[in-house]
Amino acid sequence: MSEDEKAPESAPEEVTPAAEPAPEYGSEDVLDDVAPPPPAPRVKARRSPWNRGRDRVIAALIAVVVLAVALVIGTTSDSAATDHTQAGPPPALPAAPDKVPGSLAEIWSAASGSTPIPVVAGDSVATADGGEVAARDPLTGQIRWHYTRDLPLCTLDSVWGRLNAVYHKSRNCSEVTQLDPATGRITAQRNGNAELGTQLIDDGSHVTATGKQLLTTWRDDLVQSAEYGQVPALVNAGKQPRTGCTYGTVAAASGKVGVIERCPGDPADRLTVYKAAPEKDDEPQVSFSSVLAGKRARVIAMSGDLTAVVLPDQKLLVTFNGDGTQRAAYPLDVPPGDLAADPPTGVEATTQTAANMYWFSGSKVVALSRDDLSPRWTLSSALGPGATFAQQLVVPIKGGLAVLNENDGSTIRTVGVERRGYPGPVRLAAAGPVLLEQRGPTLTALK
Repeated sequence: MSEDEKAPESAPEEVTPAAEPAPEYGSEDVLDDVAPPPPAPRVKARRSPWNRGRDRVIAALIAVVVLAVALVIGTTSDSAATDHTQAGPPPALPAAPDKVPGSLAEIWSAASGSTPIPVVAGDSVATADGGEVAARDPLTGQIRWHYTRDLPLCTLDSVWGRLNAVYHKSRNCSEVTQLDPATGRITAQRNGNAELGTQLIDDGSHVTATGKQLLTTWRDDLVQSAEYGQVPALVNAGKQPRTGCTYGTVAAASGKVGVIERCPGDPADRLTVYKAAPEKDDEPQVSFSSVLAGKRARVIAMSGDLTAVVLPDQKLLVTFNGDGTQRAAYPLDVPPGDLAADPPTGVEATTQTAANMYWFSGSKVVALSRDDLSPRWTLSSALGPGATFAQQLVVPIKGGLAVLNENDGSTIRTVGVERRGYPGPVRLAAAGPVLLEQRGPTLTALK
């Protein structure tokens, strides 16, 4: 092919230059030739102190110890050692009859070794035995709720519409639980220093735990209001009026506590009356303290500002005014054996009704006027101080009950009661139509 015949070469394509990117106004220009920042230096990781096998073993042992401690605390705590049930409020009890029935028979009985008297609270009856407090239906004895600890009970009482259960721990009666008798709900708790063998007495506003060397008083929320005697863990010395004394019988009324003291250096027994709620909680506030005319004295009753004391050697019942002055003295015809020794708990067997106060000496009941504590009449061959039941005074006697006229002590009639051979003292209380008898460690209901 000739050069003229050669195919013409293709014309080169026209290249359109690329459009430059529009500048971003307001942004910083970055030069392409600026070197990138150097990489961050490598940091050597710190070795965990628990990577070695020995460390893992130590950690496992620590975990086991912590778990064991938690388990011990959980199994030995008070809550773990407590069995507690509750209930709804009980139905109202039927009314008592208009007069004491002509016959009474046992409807139930239960062990209650830690109650010195029948404990009635509202529409329930409480028993206390071993470590259990149980609220029972007065008509059937059926348990409605119970509160049980792995500690023995010292005593139980009812005041302010609540139950106070005192438990023995370590060397004294130191654990107190307050319970609502209707439901079993815990309303207060405290640690105290009450002695073994204590009994609780109340004046309506305060409760005092008795003892041979220490008396402790609480108000209704179990906050301590007074201590009298040999105080443990004494902080402020010199606050107690006397040291080295031992105590006989104790009574309480109208915000005051009366106690028979036997102190070194005194020629005879001493009667002391002090306030249940002093102005200073670490210092007793004594109303008066007087050495009596004899030994083996017993304070048997208090009413208002008056205190009645029995002097066995002189065979007298002596009353004292609120300032310690002697008001009156009355001859007392009580067998010497009745007054040979103080009652074990330091509390005389007494009751009161709207008309009188009644003191049981051990074989006789002496009726005292509530106005001036003067003796009104005496009943021989009794087993206890008596109580109001069906609007009448009933006193336990051998073989049954005596229904008495409160004005002169005359017998209206007697009611036979089968006590299955039990010969000892009997304490009475009433819950609606049910009469309760505390016969030693047993509570028995009659209807």
